[in-house]
Amino acid sequence: MPSLLGALVGDCEIEALFSDEADLAAMLRTEAALAAAEAEAGLVSVEAAARIAAVCAVFRPDRDDLAQGVARDGVVIPALIAQLRAAVGVPHADAVHRGATSQDIIDTSLILRLKPALDLLERRLDAIGTALATLGIAEGARPLLAHTRMQAALPFTVADKIATWAAPLMRHKARLAEIRPRLLVVQLGGPVGTRAELAGQGDAVTRALAGRLDLGAAPPWHSQRDAIVECGGWFALVSGTFGKIGQDIALLAQSEVGAVRIAGAGASSAMAHKRNPVAAEILVALARFNAGLSGTLQQALVHENERSGAAWTLEWMVLPPMAVTAGASLRMASRLLKELSFA
Repeated sequence: MPSLLGALVGDCEIEALFSDEADLAAMLRTEAALAAAEAEAGLVSVEAAARIAAVCAVFRPDRDDLAQGVARDGVVIPALIAQLRAAVGVPHADAVHRGATSQDIIDTSLILRLKPALDLLERRLDAIGTALATLGIAEGARPLLAHTRMQAALPFTVADKIATWAAPLMRHKARLAEIRPRLLVVQLGGPVGTRAELAGQGDAVTRALAGRLDLGAAPPWHSQRDAIVECGGWFALVSGTFGKIGQDIALLAQSEVGAVRIAGAGASSAMAHKRNPVAAEILVALARFNAGLSGTLQQALVHENERSGAAWTLEWMVLPPMAVTAGASLRMASRLLKELSFA
């Protein structure tokens, strides 16, 4: 994303979690944890697991070779594992990636990065909830004219308006608490999702892997993408809530209404008297953008048979921008509320 546009609609903290560097680090962490879990189950030697962990801790892959591998194979793992095995060397190279498939490593990397992203977004939700409560205490008693269907309706108060903004935040937190156990689980199924290559130790290895990565254990979910789509839907709901807040504030800030003041409103290059409600407008744009991406992500539910290259690639293209957009919505809303006062 261009840096100028990123200042409006980006989120550096969330974007960092979906960078190539973060993805590769999570993949290597998964490979090291997998080897350790398999050593516990007696599938690889303790010495091999230790060697793999030591290499993964310092390994810096050849990025050009990885890019060529992705273009050739459609996924990064074959090229990454070839490099990693070469770095581990004999006699332990064969223990790298034992019984796993590309999707196991890529999906688990995604979950490892979604976890801190959700933590960050939840903290921001909490902070905005506090800001709304503070605003309600300070200005809630002020009279305000309600509008229905864009027409003047009846008098109510600022507190009544703020209540409509704040209530969905608690529901988003409740939804997130429900989503986490379904989403934040390791992926380990092997080539076709049966764990057959793990010599009857698949469930034990999965539990050990999950414990080492601080994730939940679950059956393989290679072609079952409902939790991923549910997470994307949560991102869209969050953005949509703040889009509604942004739309309300933009309307309240109209010159003809003048019900709110925005201290950091934007300037015009041609009309010095204007104070444009930029942050409020961006909240609306972000909500609409994530609503569109949410529909696209739904397409990723359609996995043919046991794995789909097309649906899986679609997830990679769509889900990270949805997370970034949700983060940008929260970032922009926090800024807007600090600058907002009622006339």
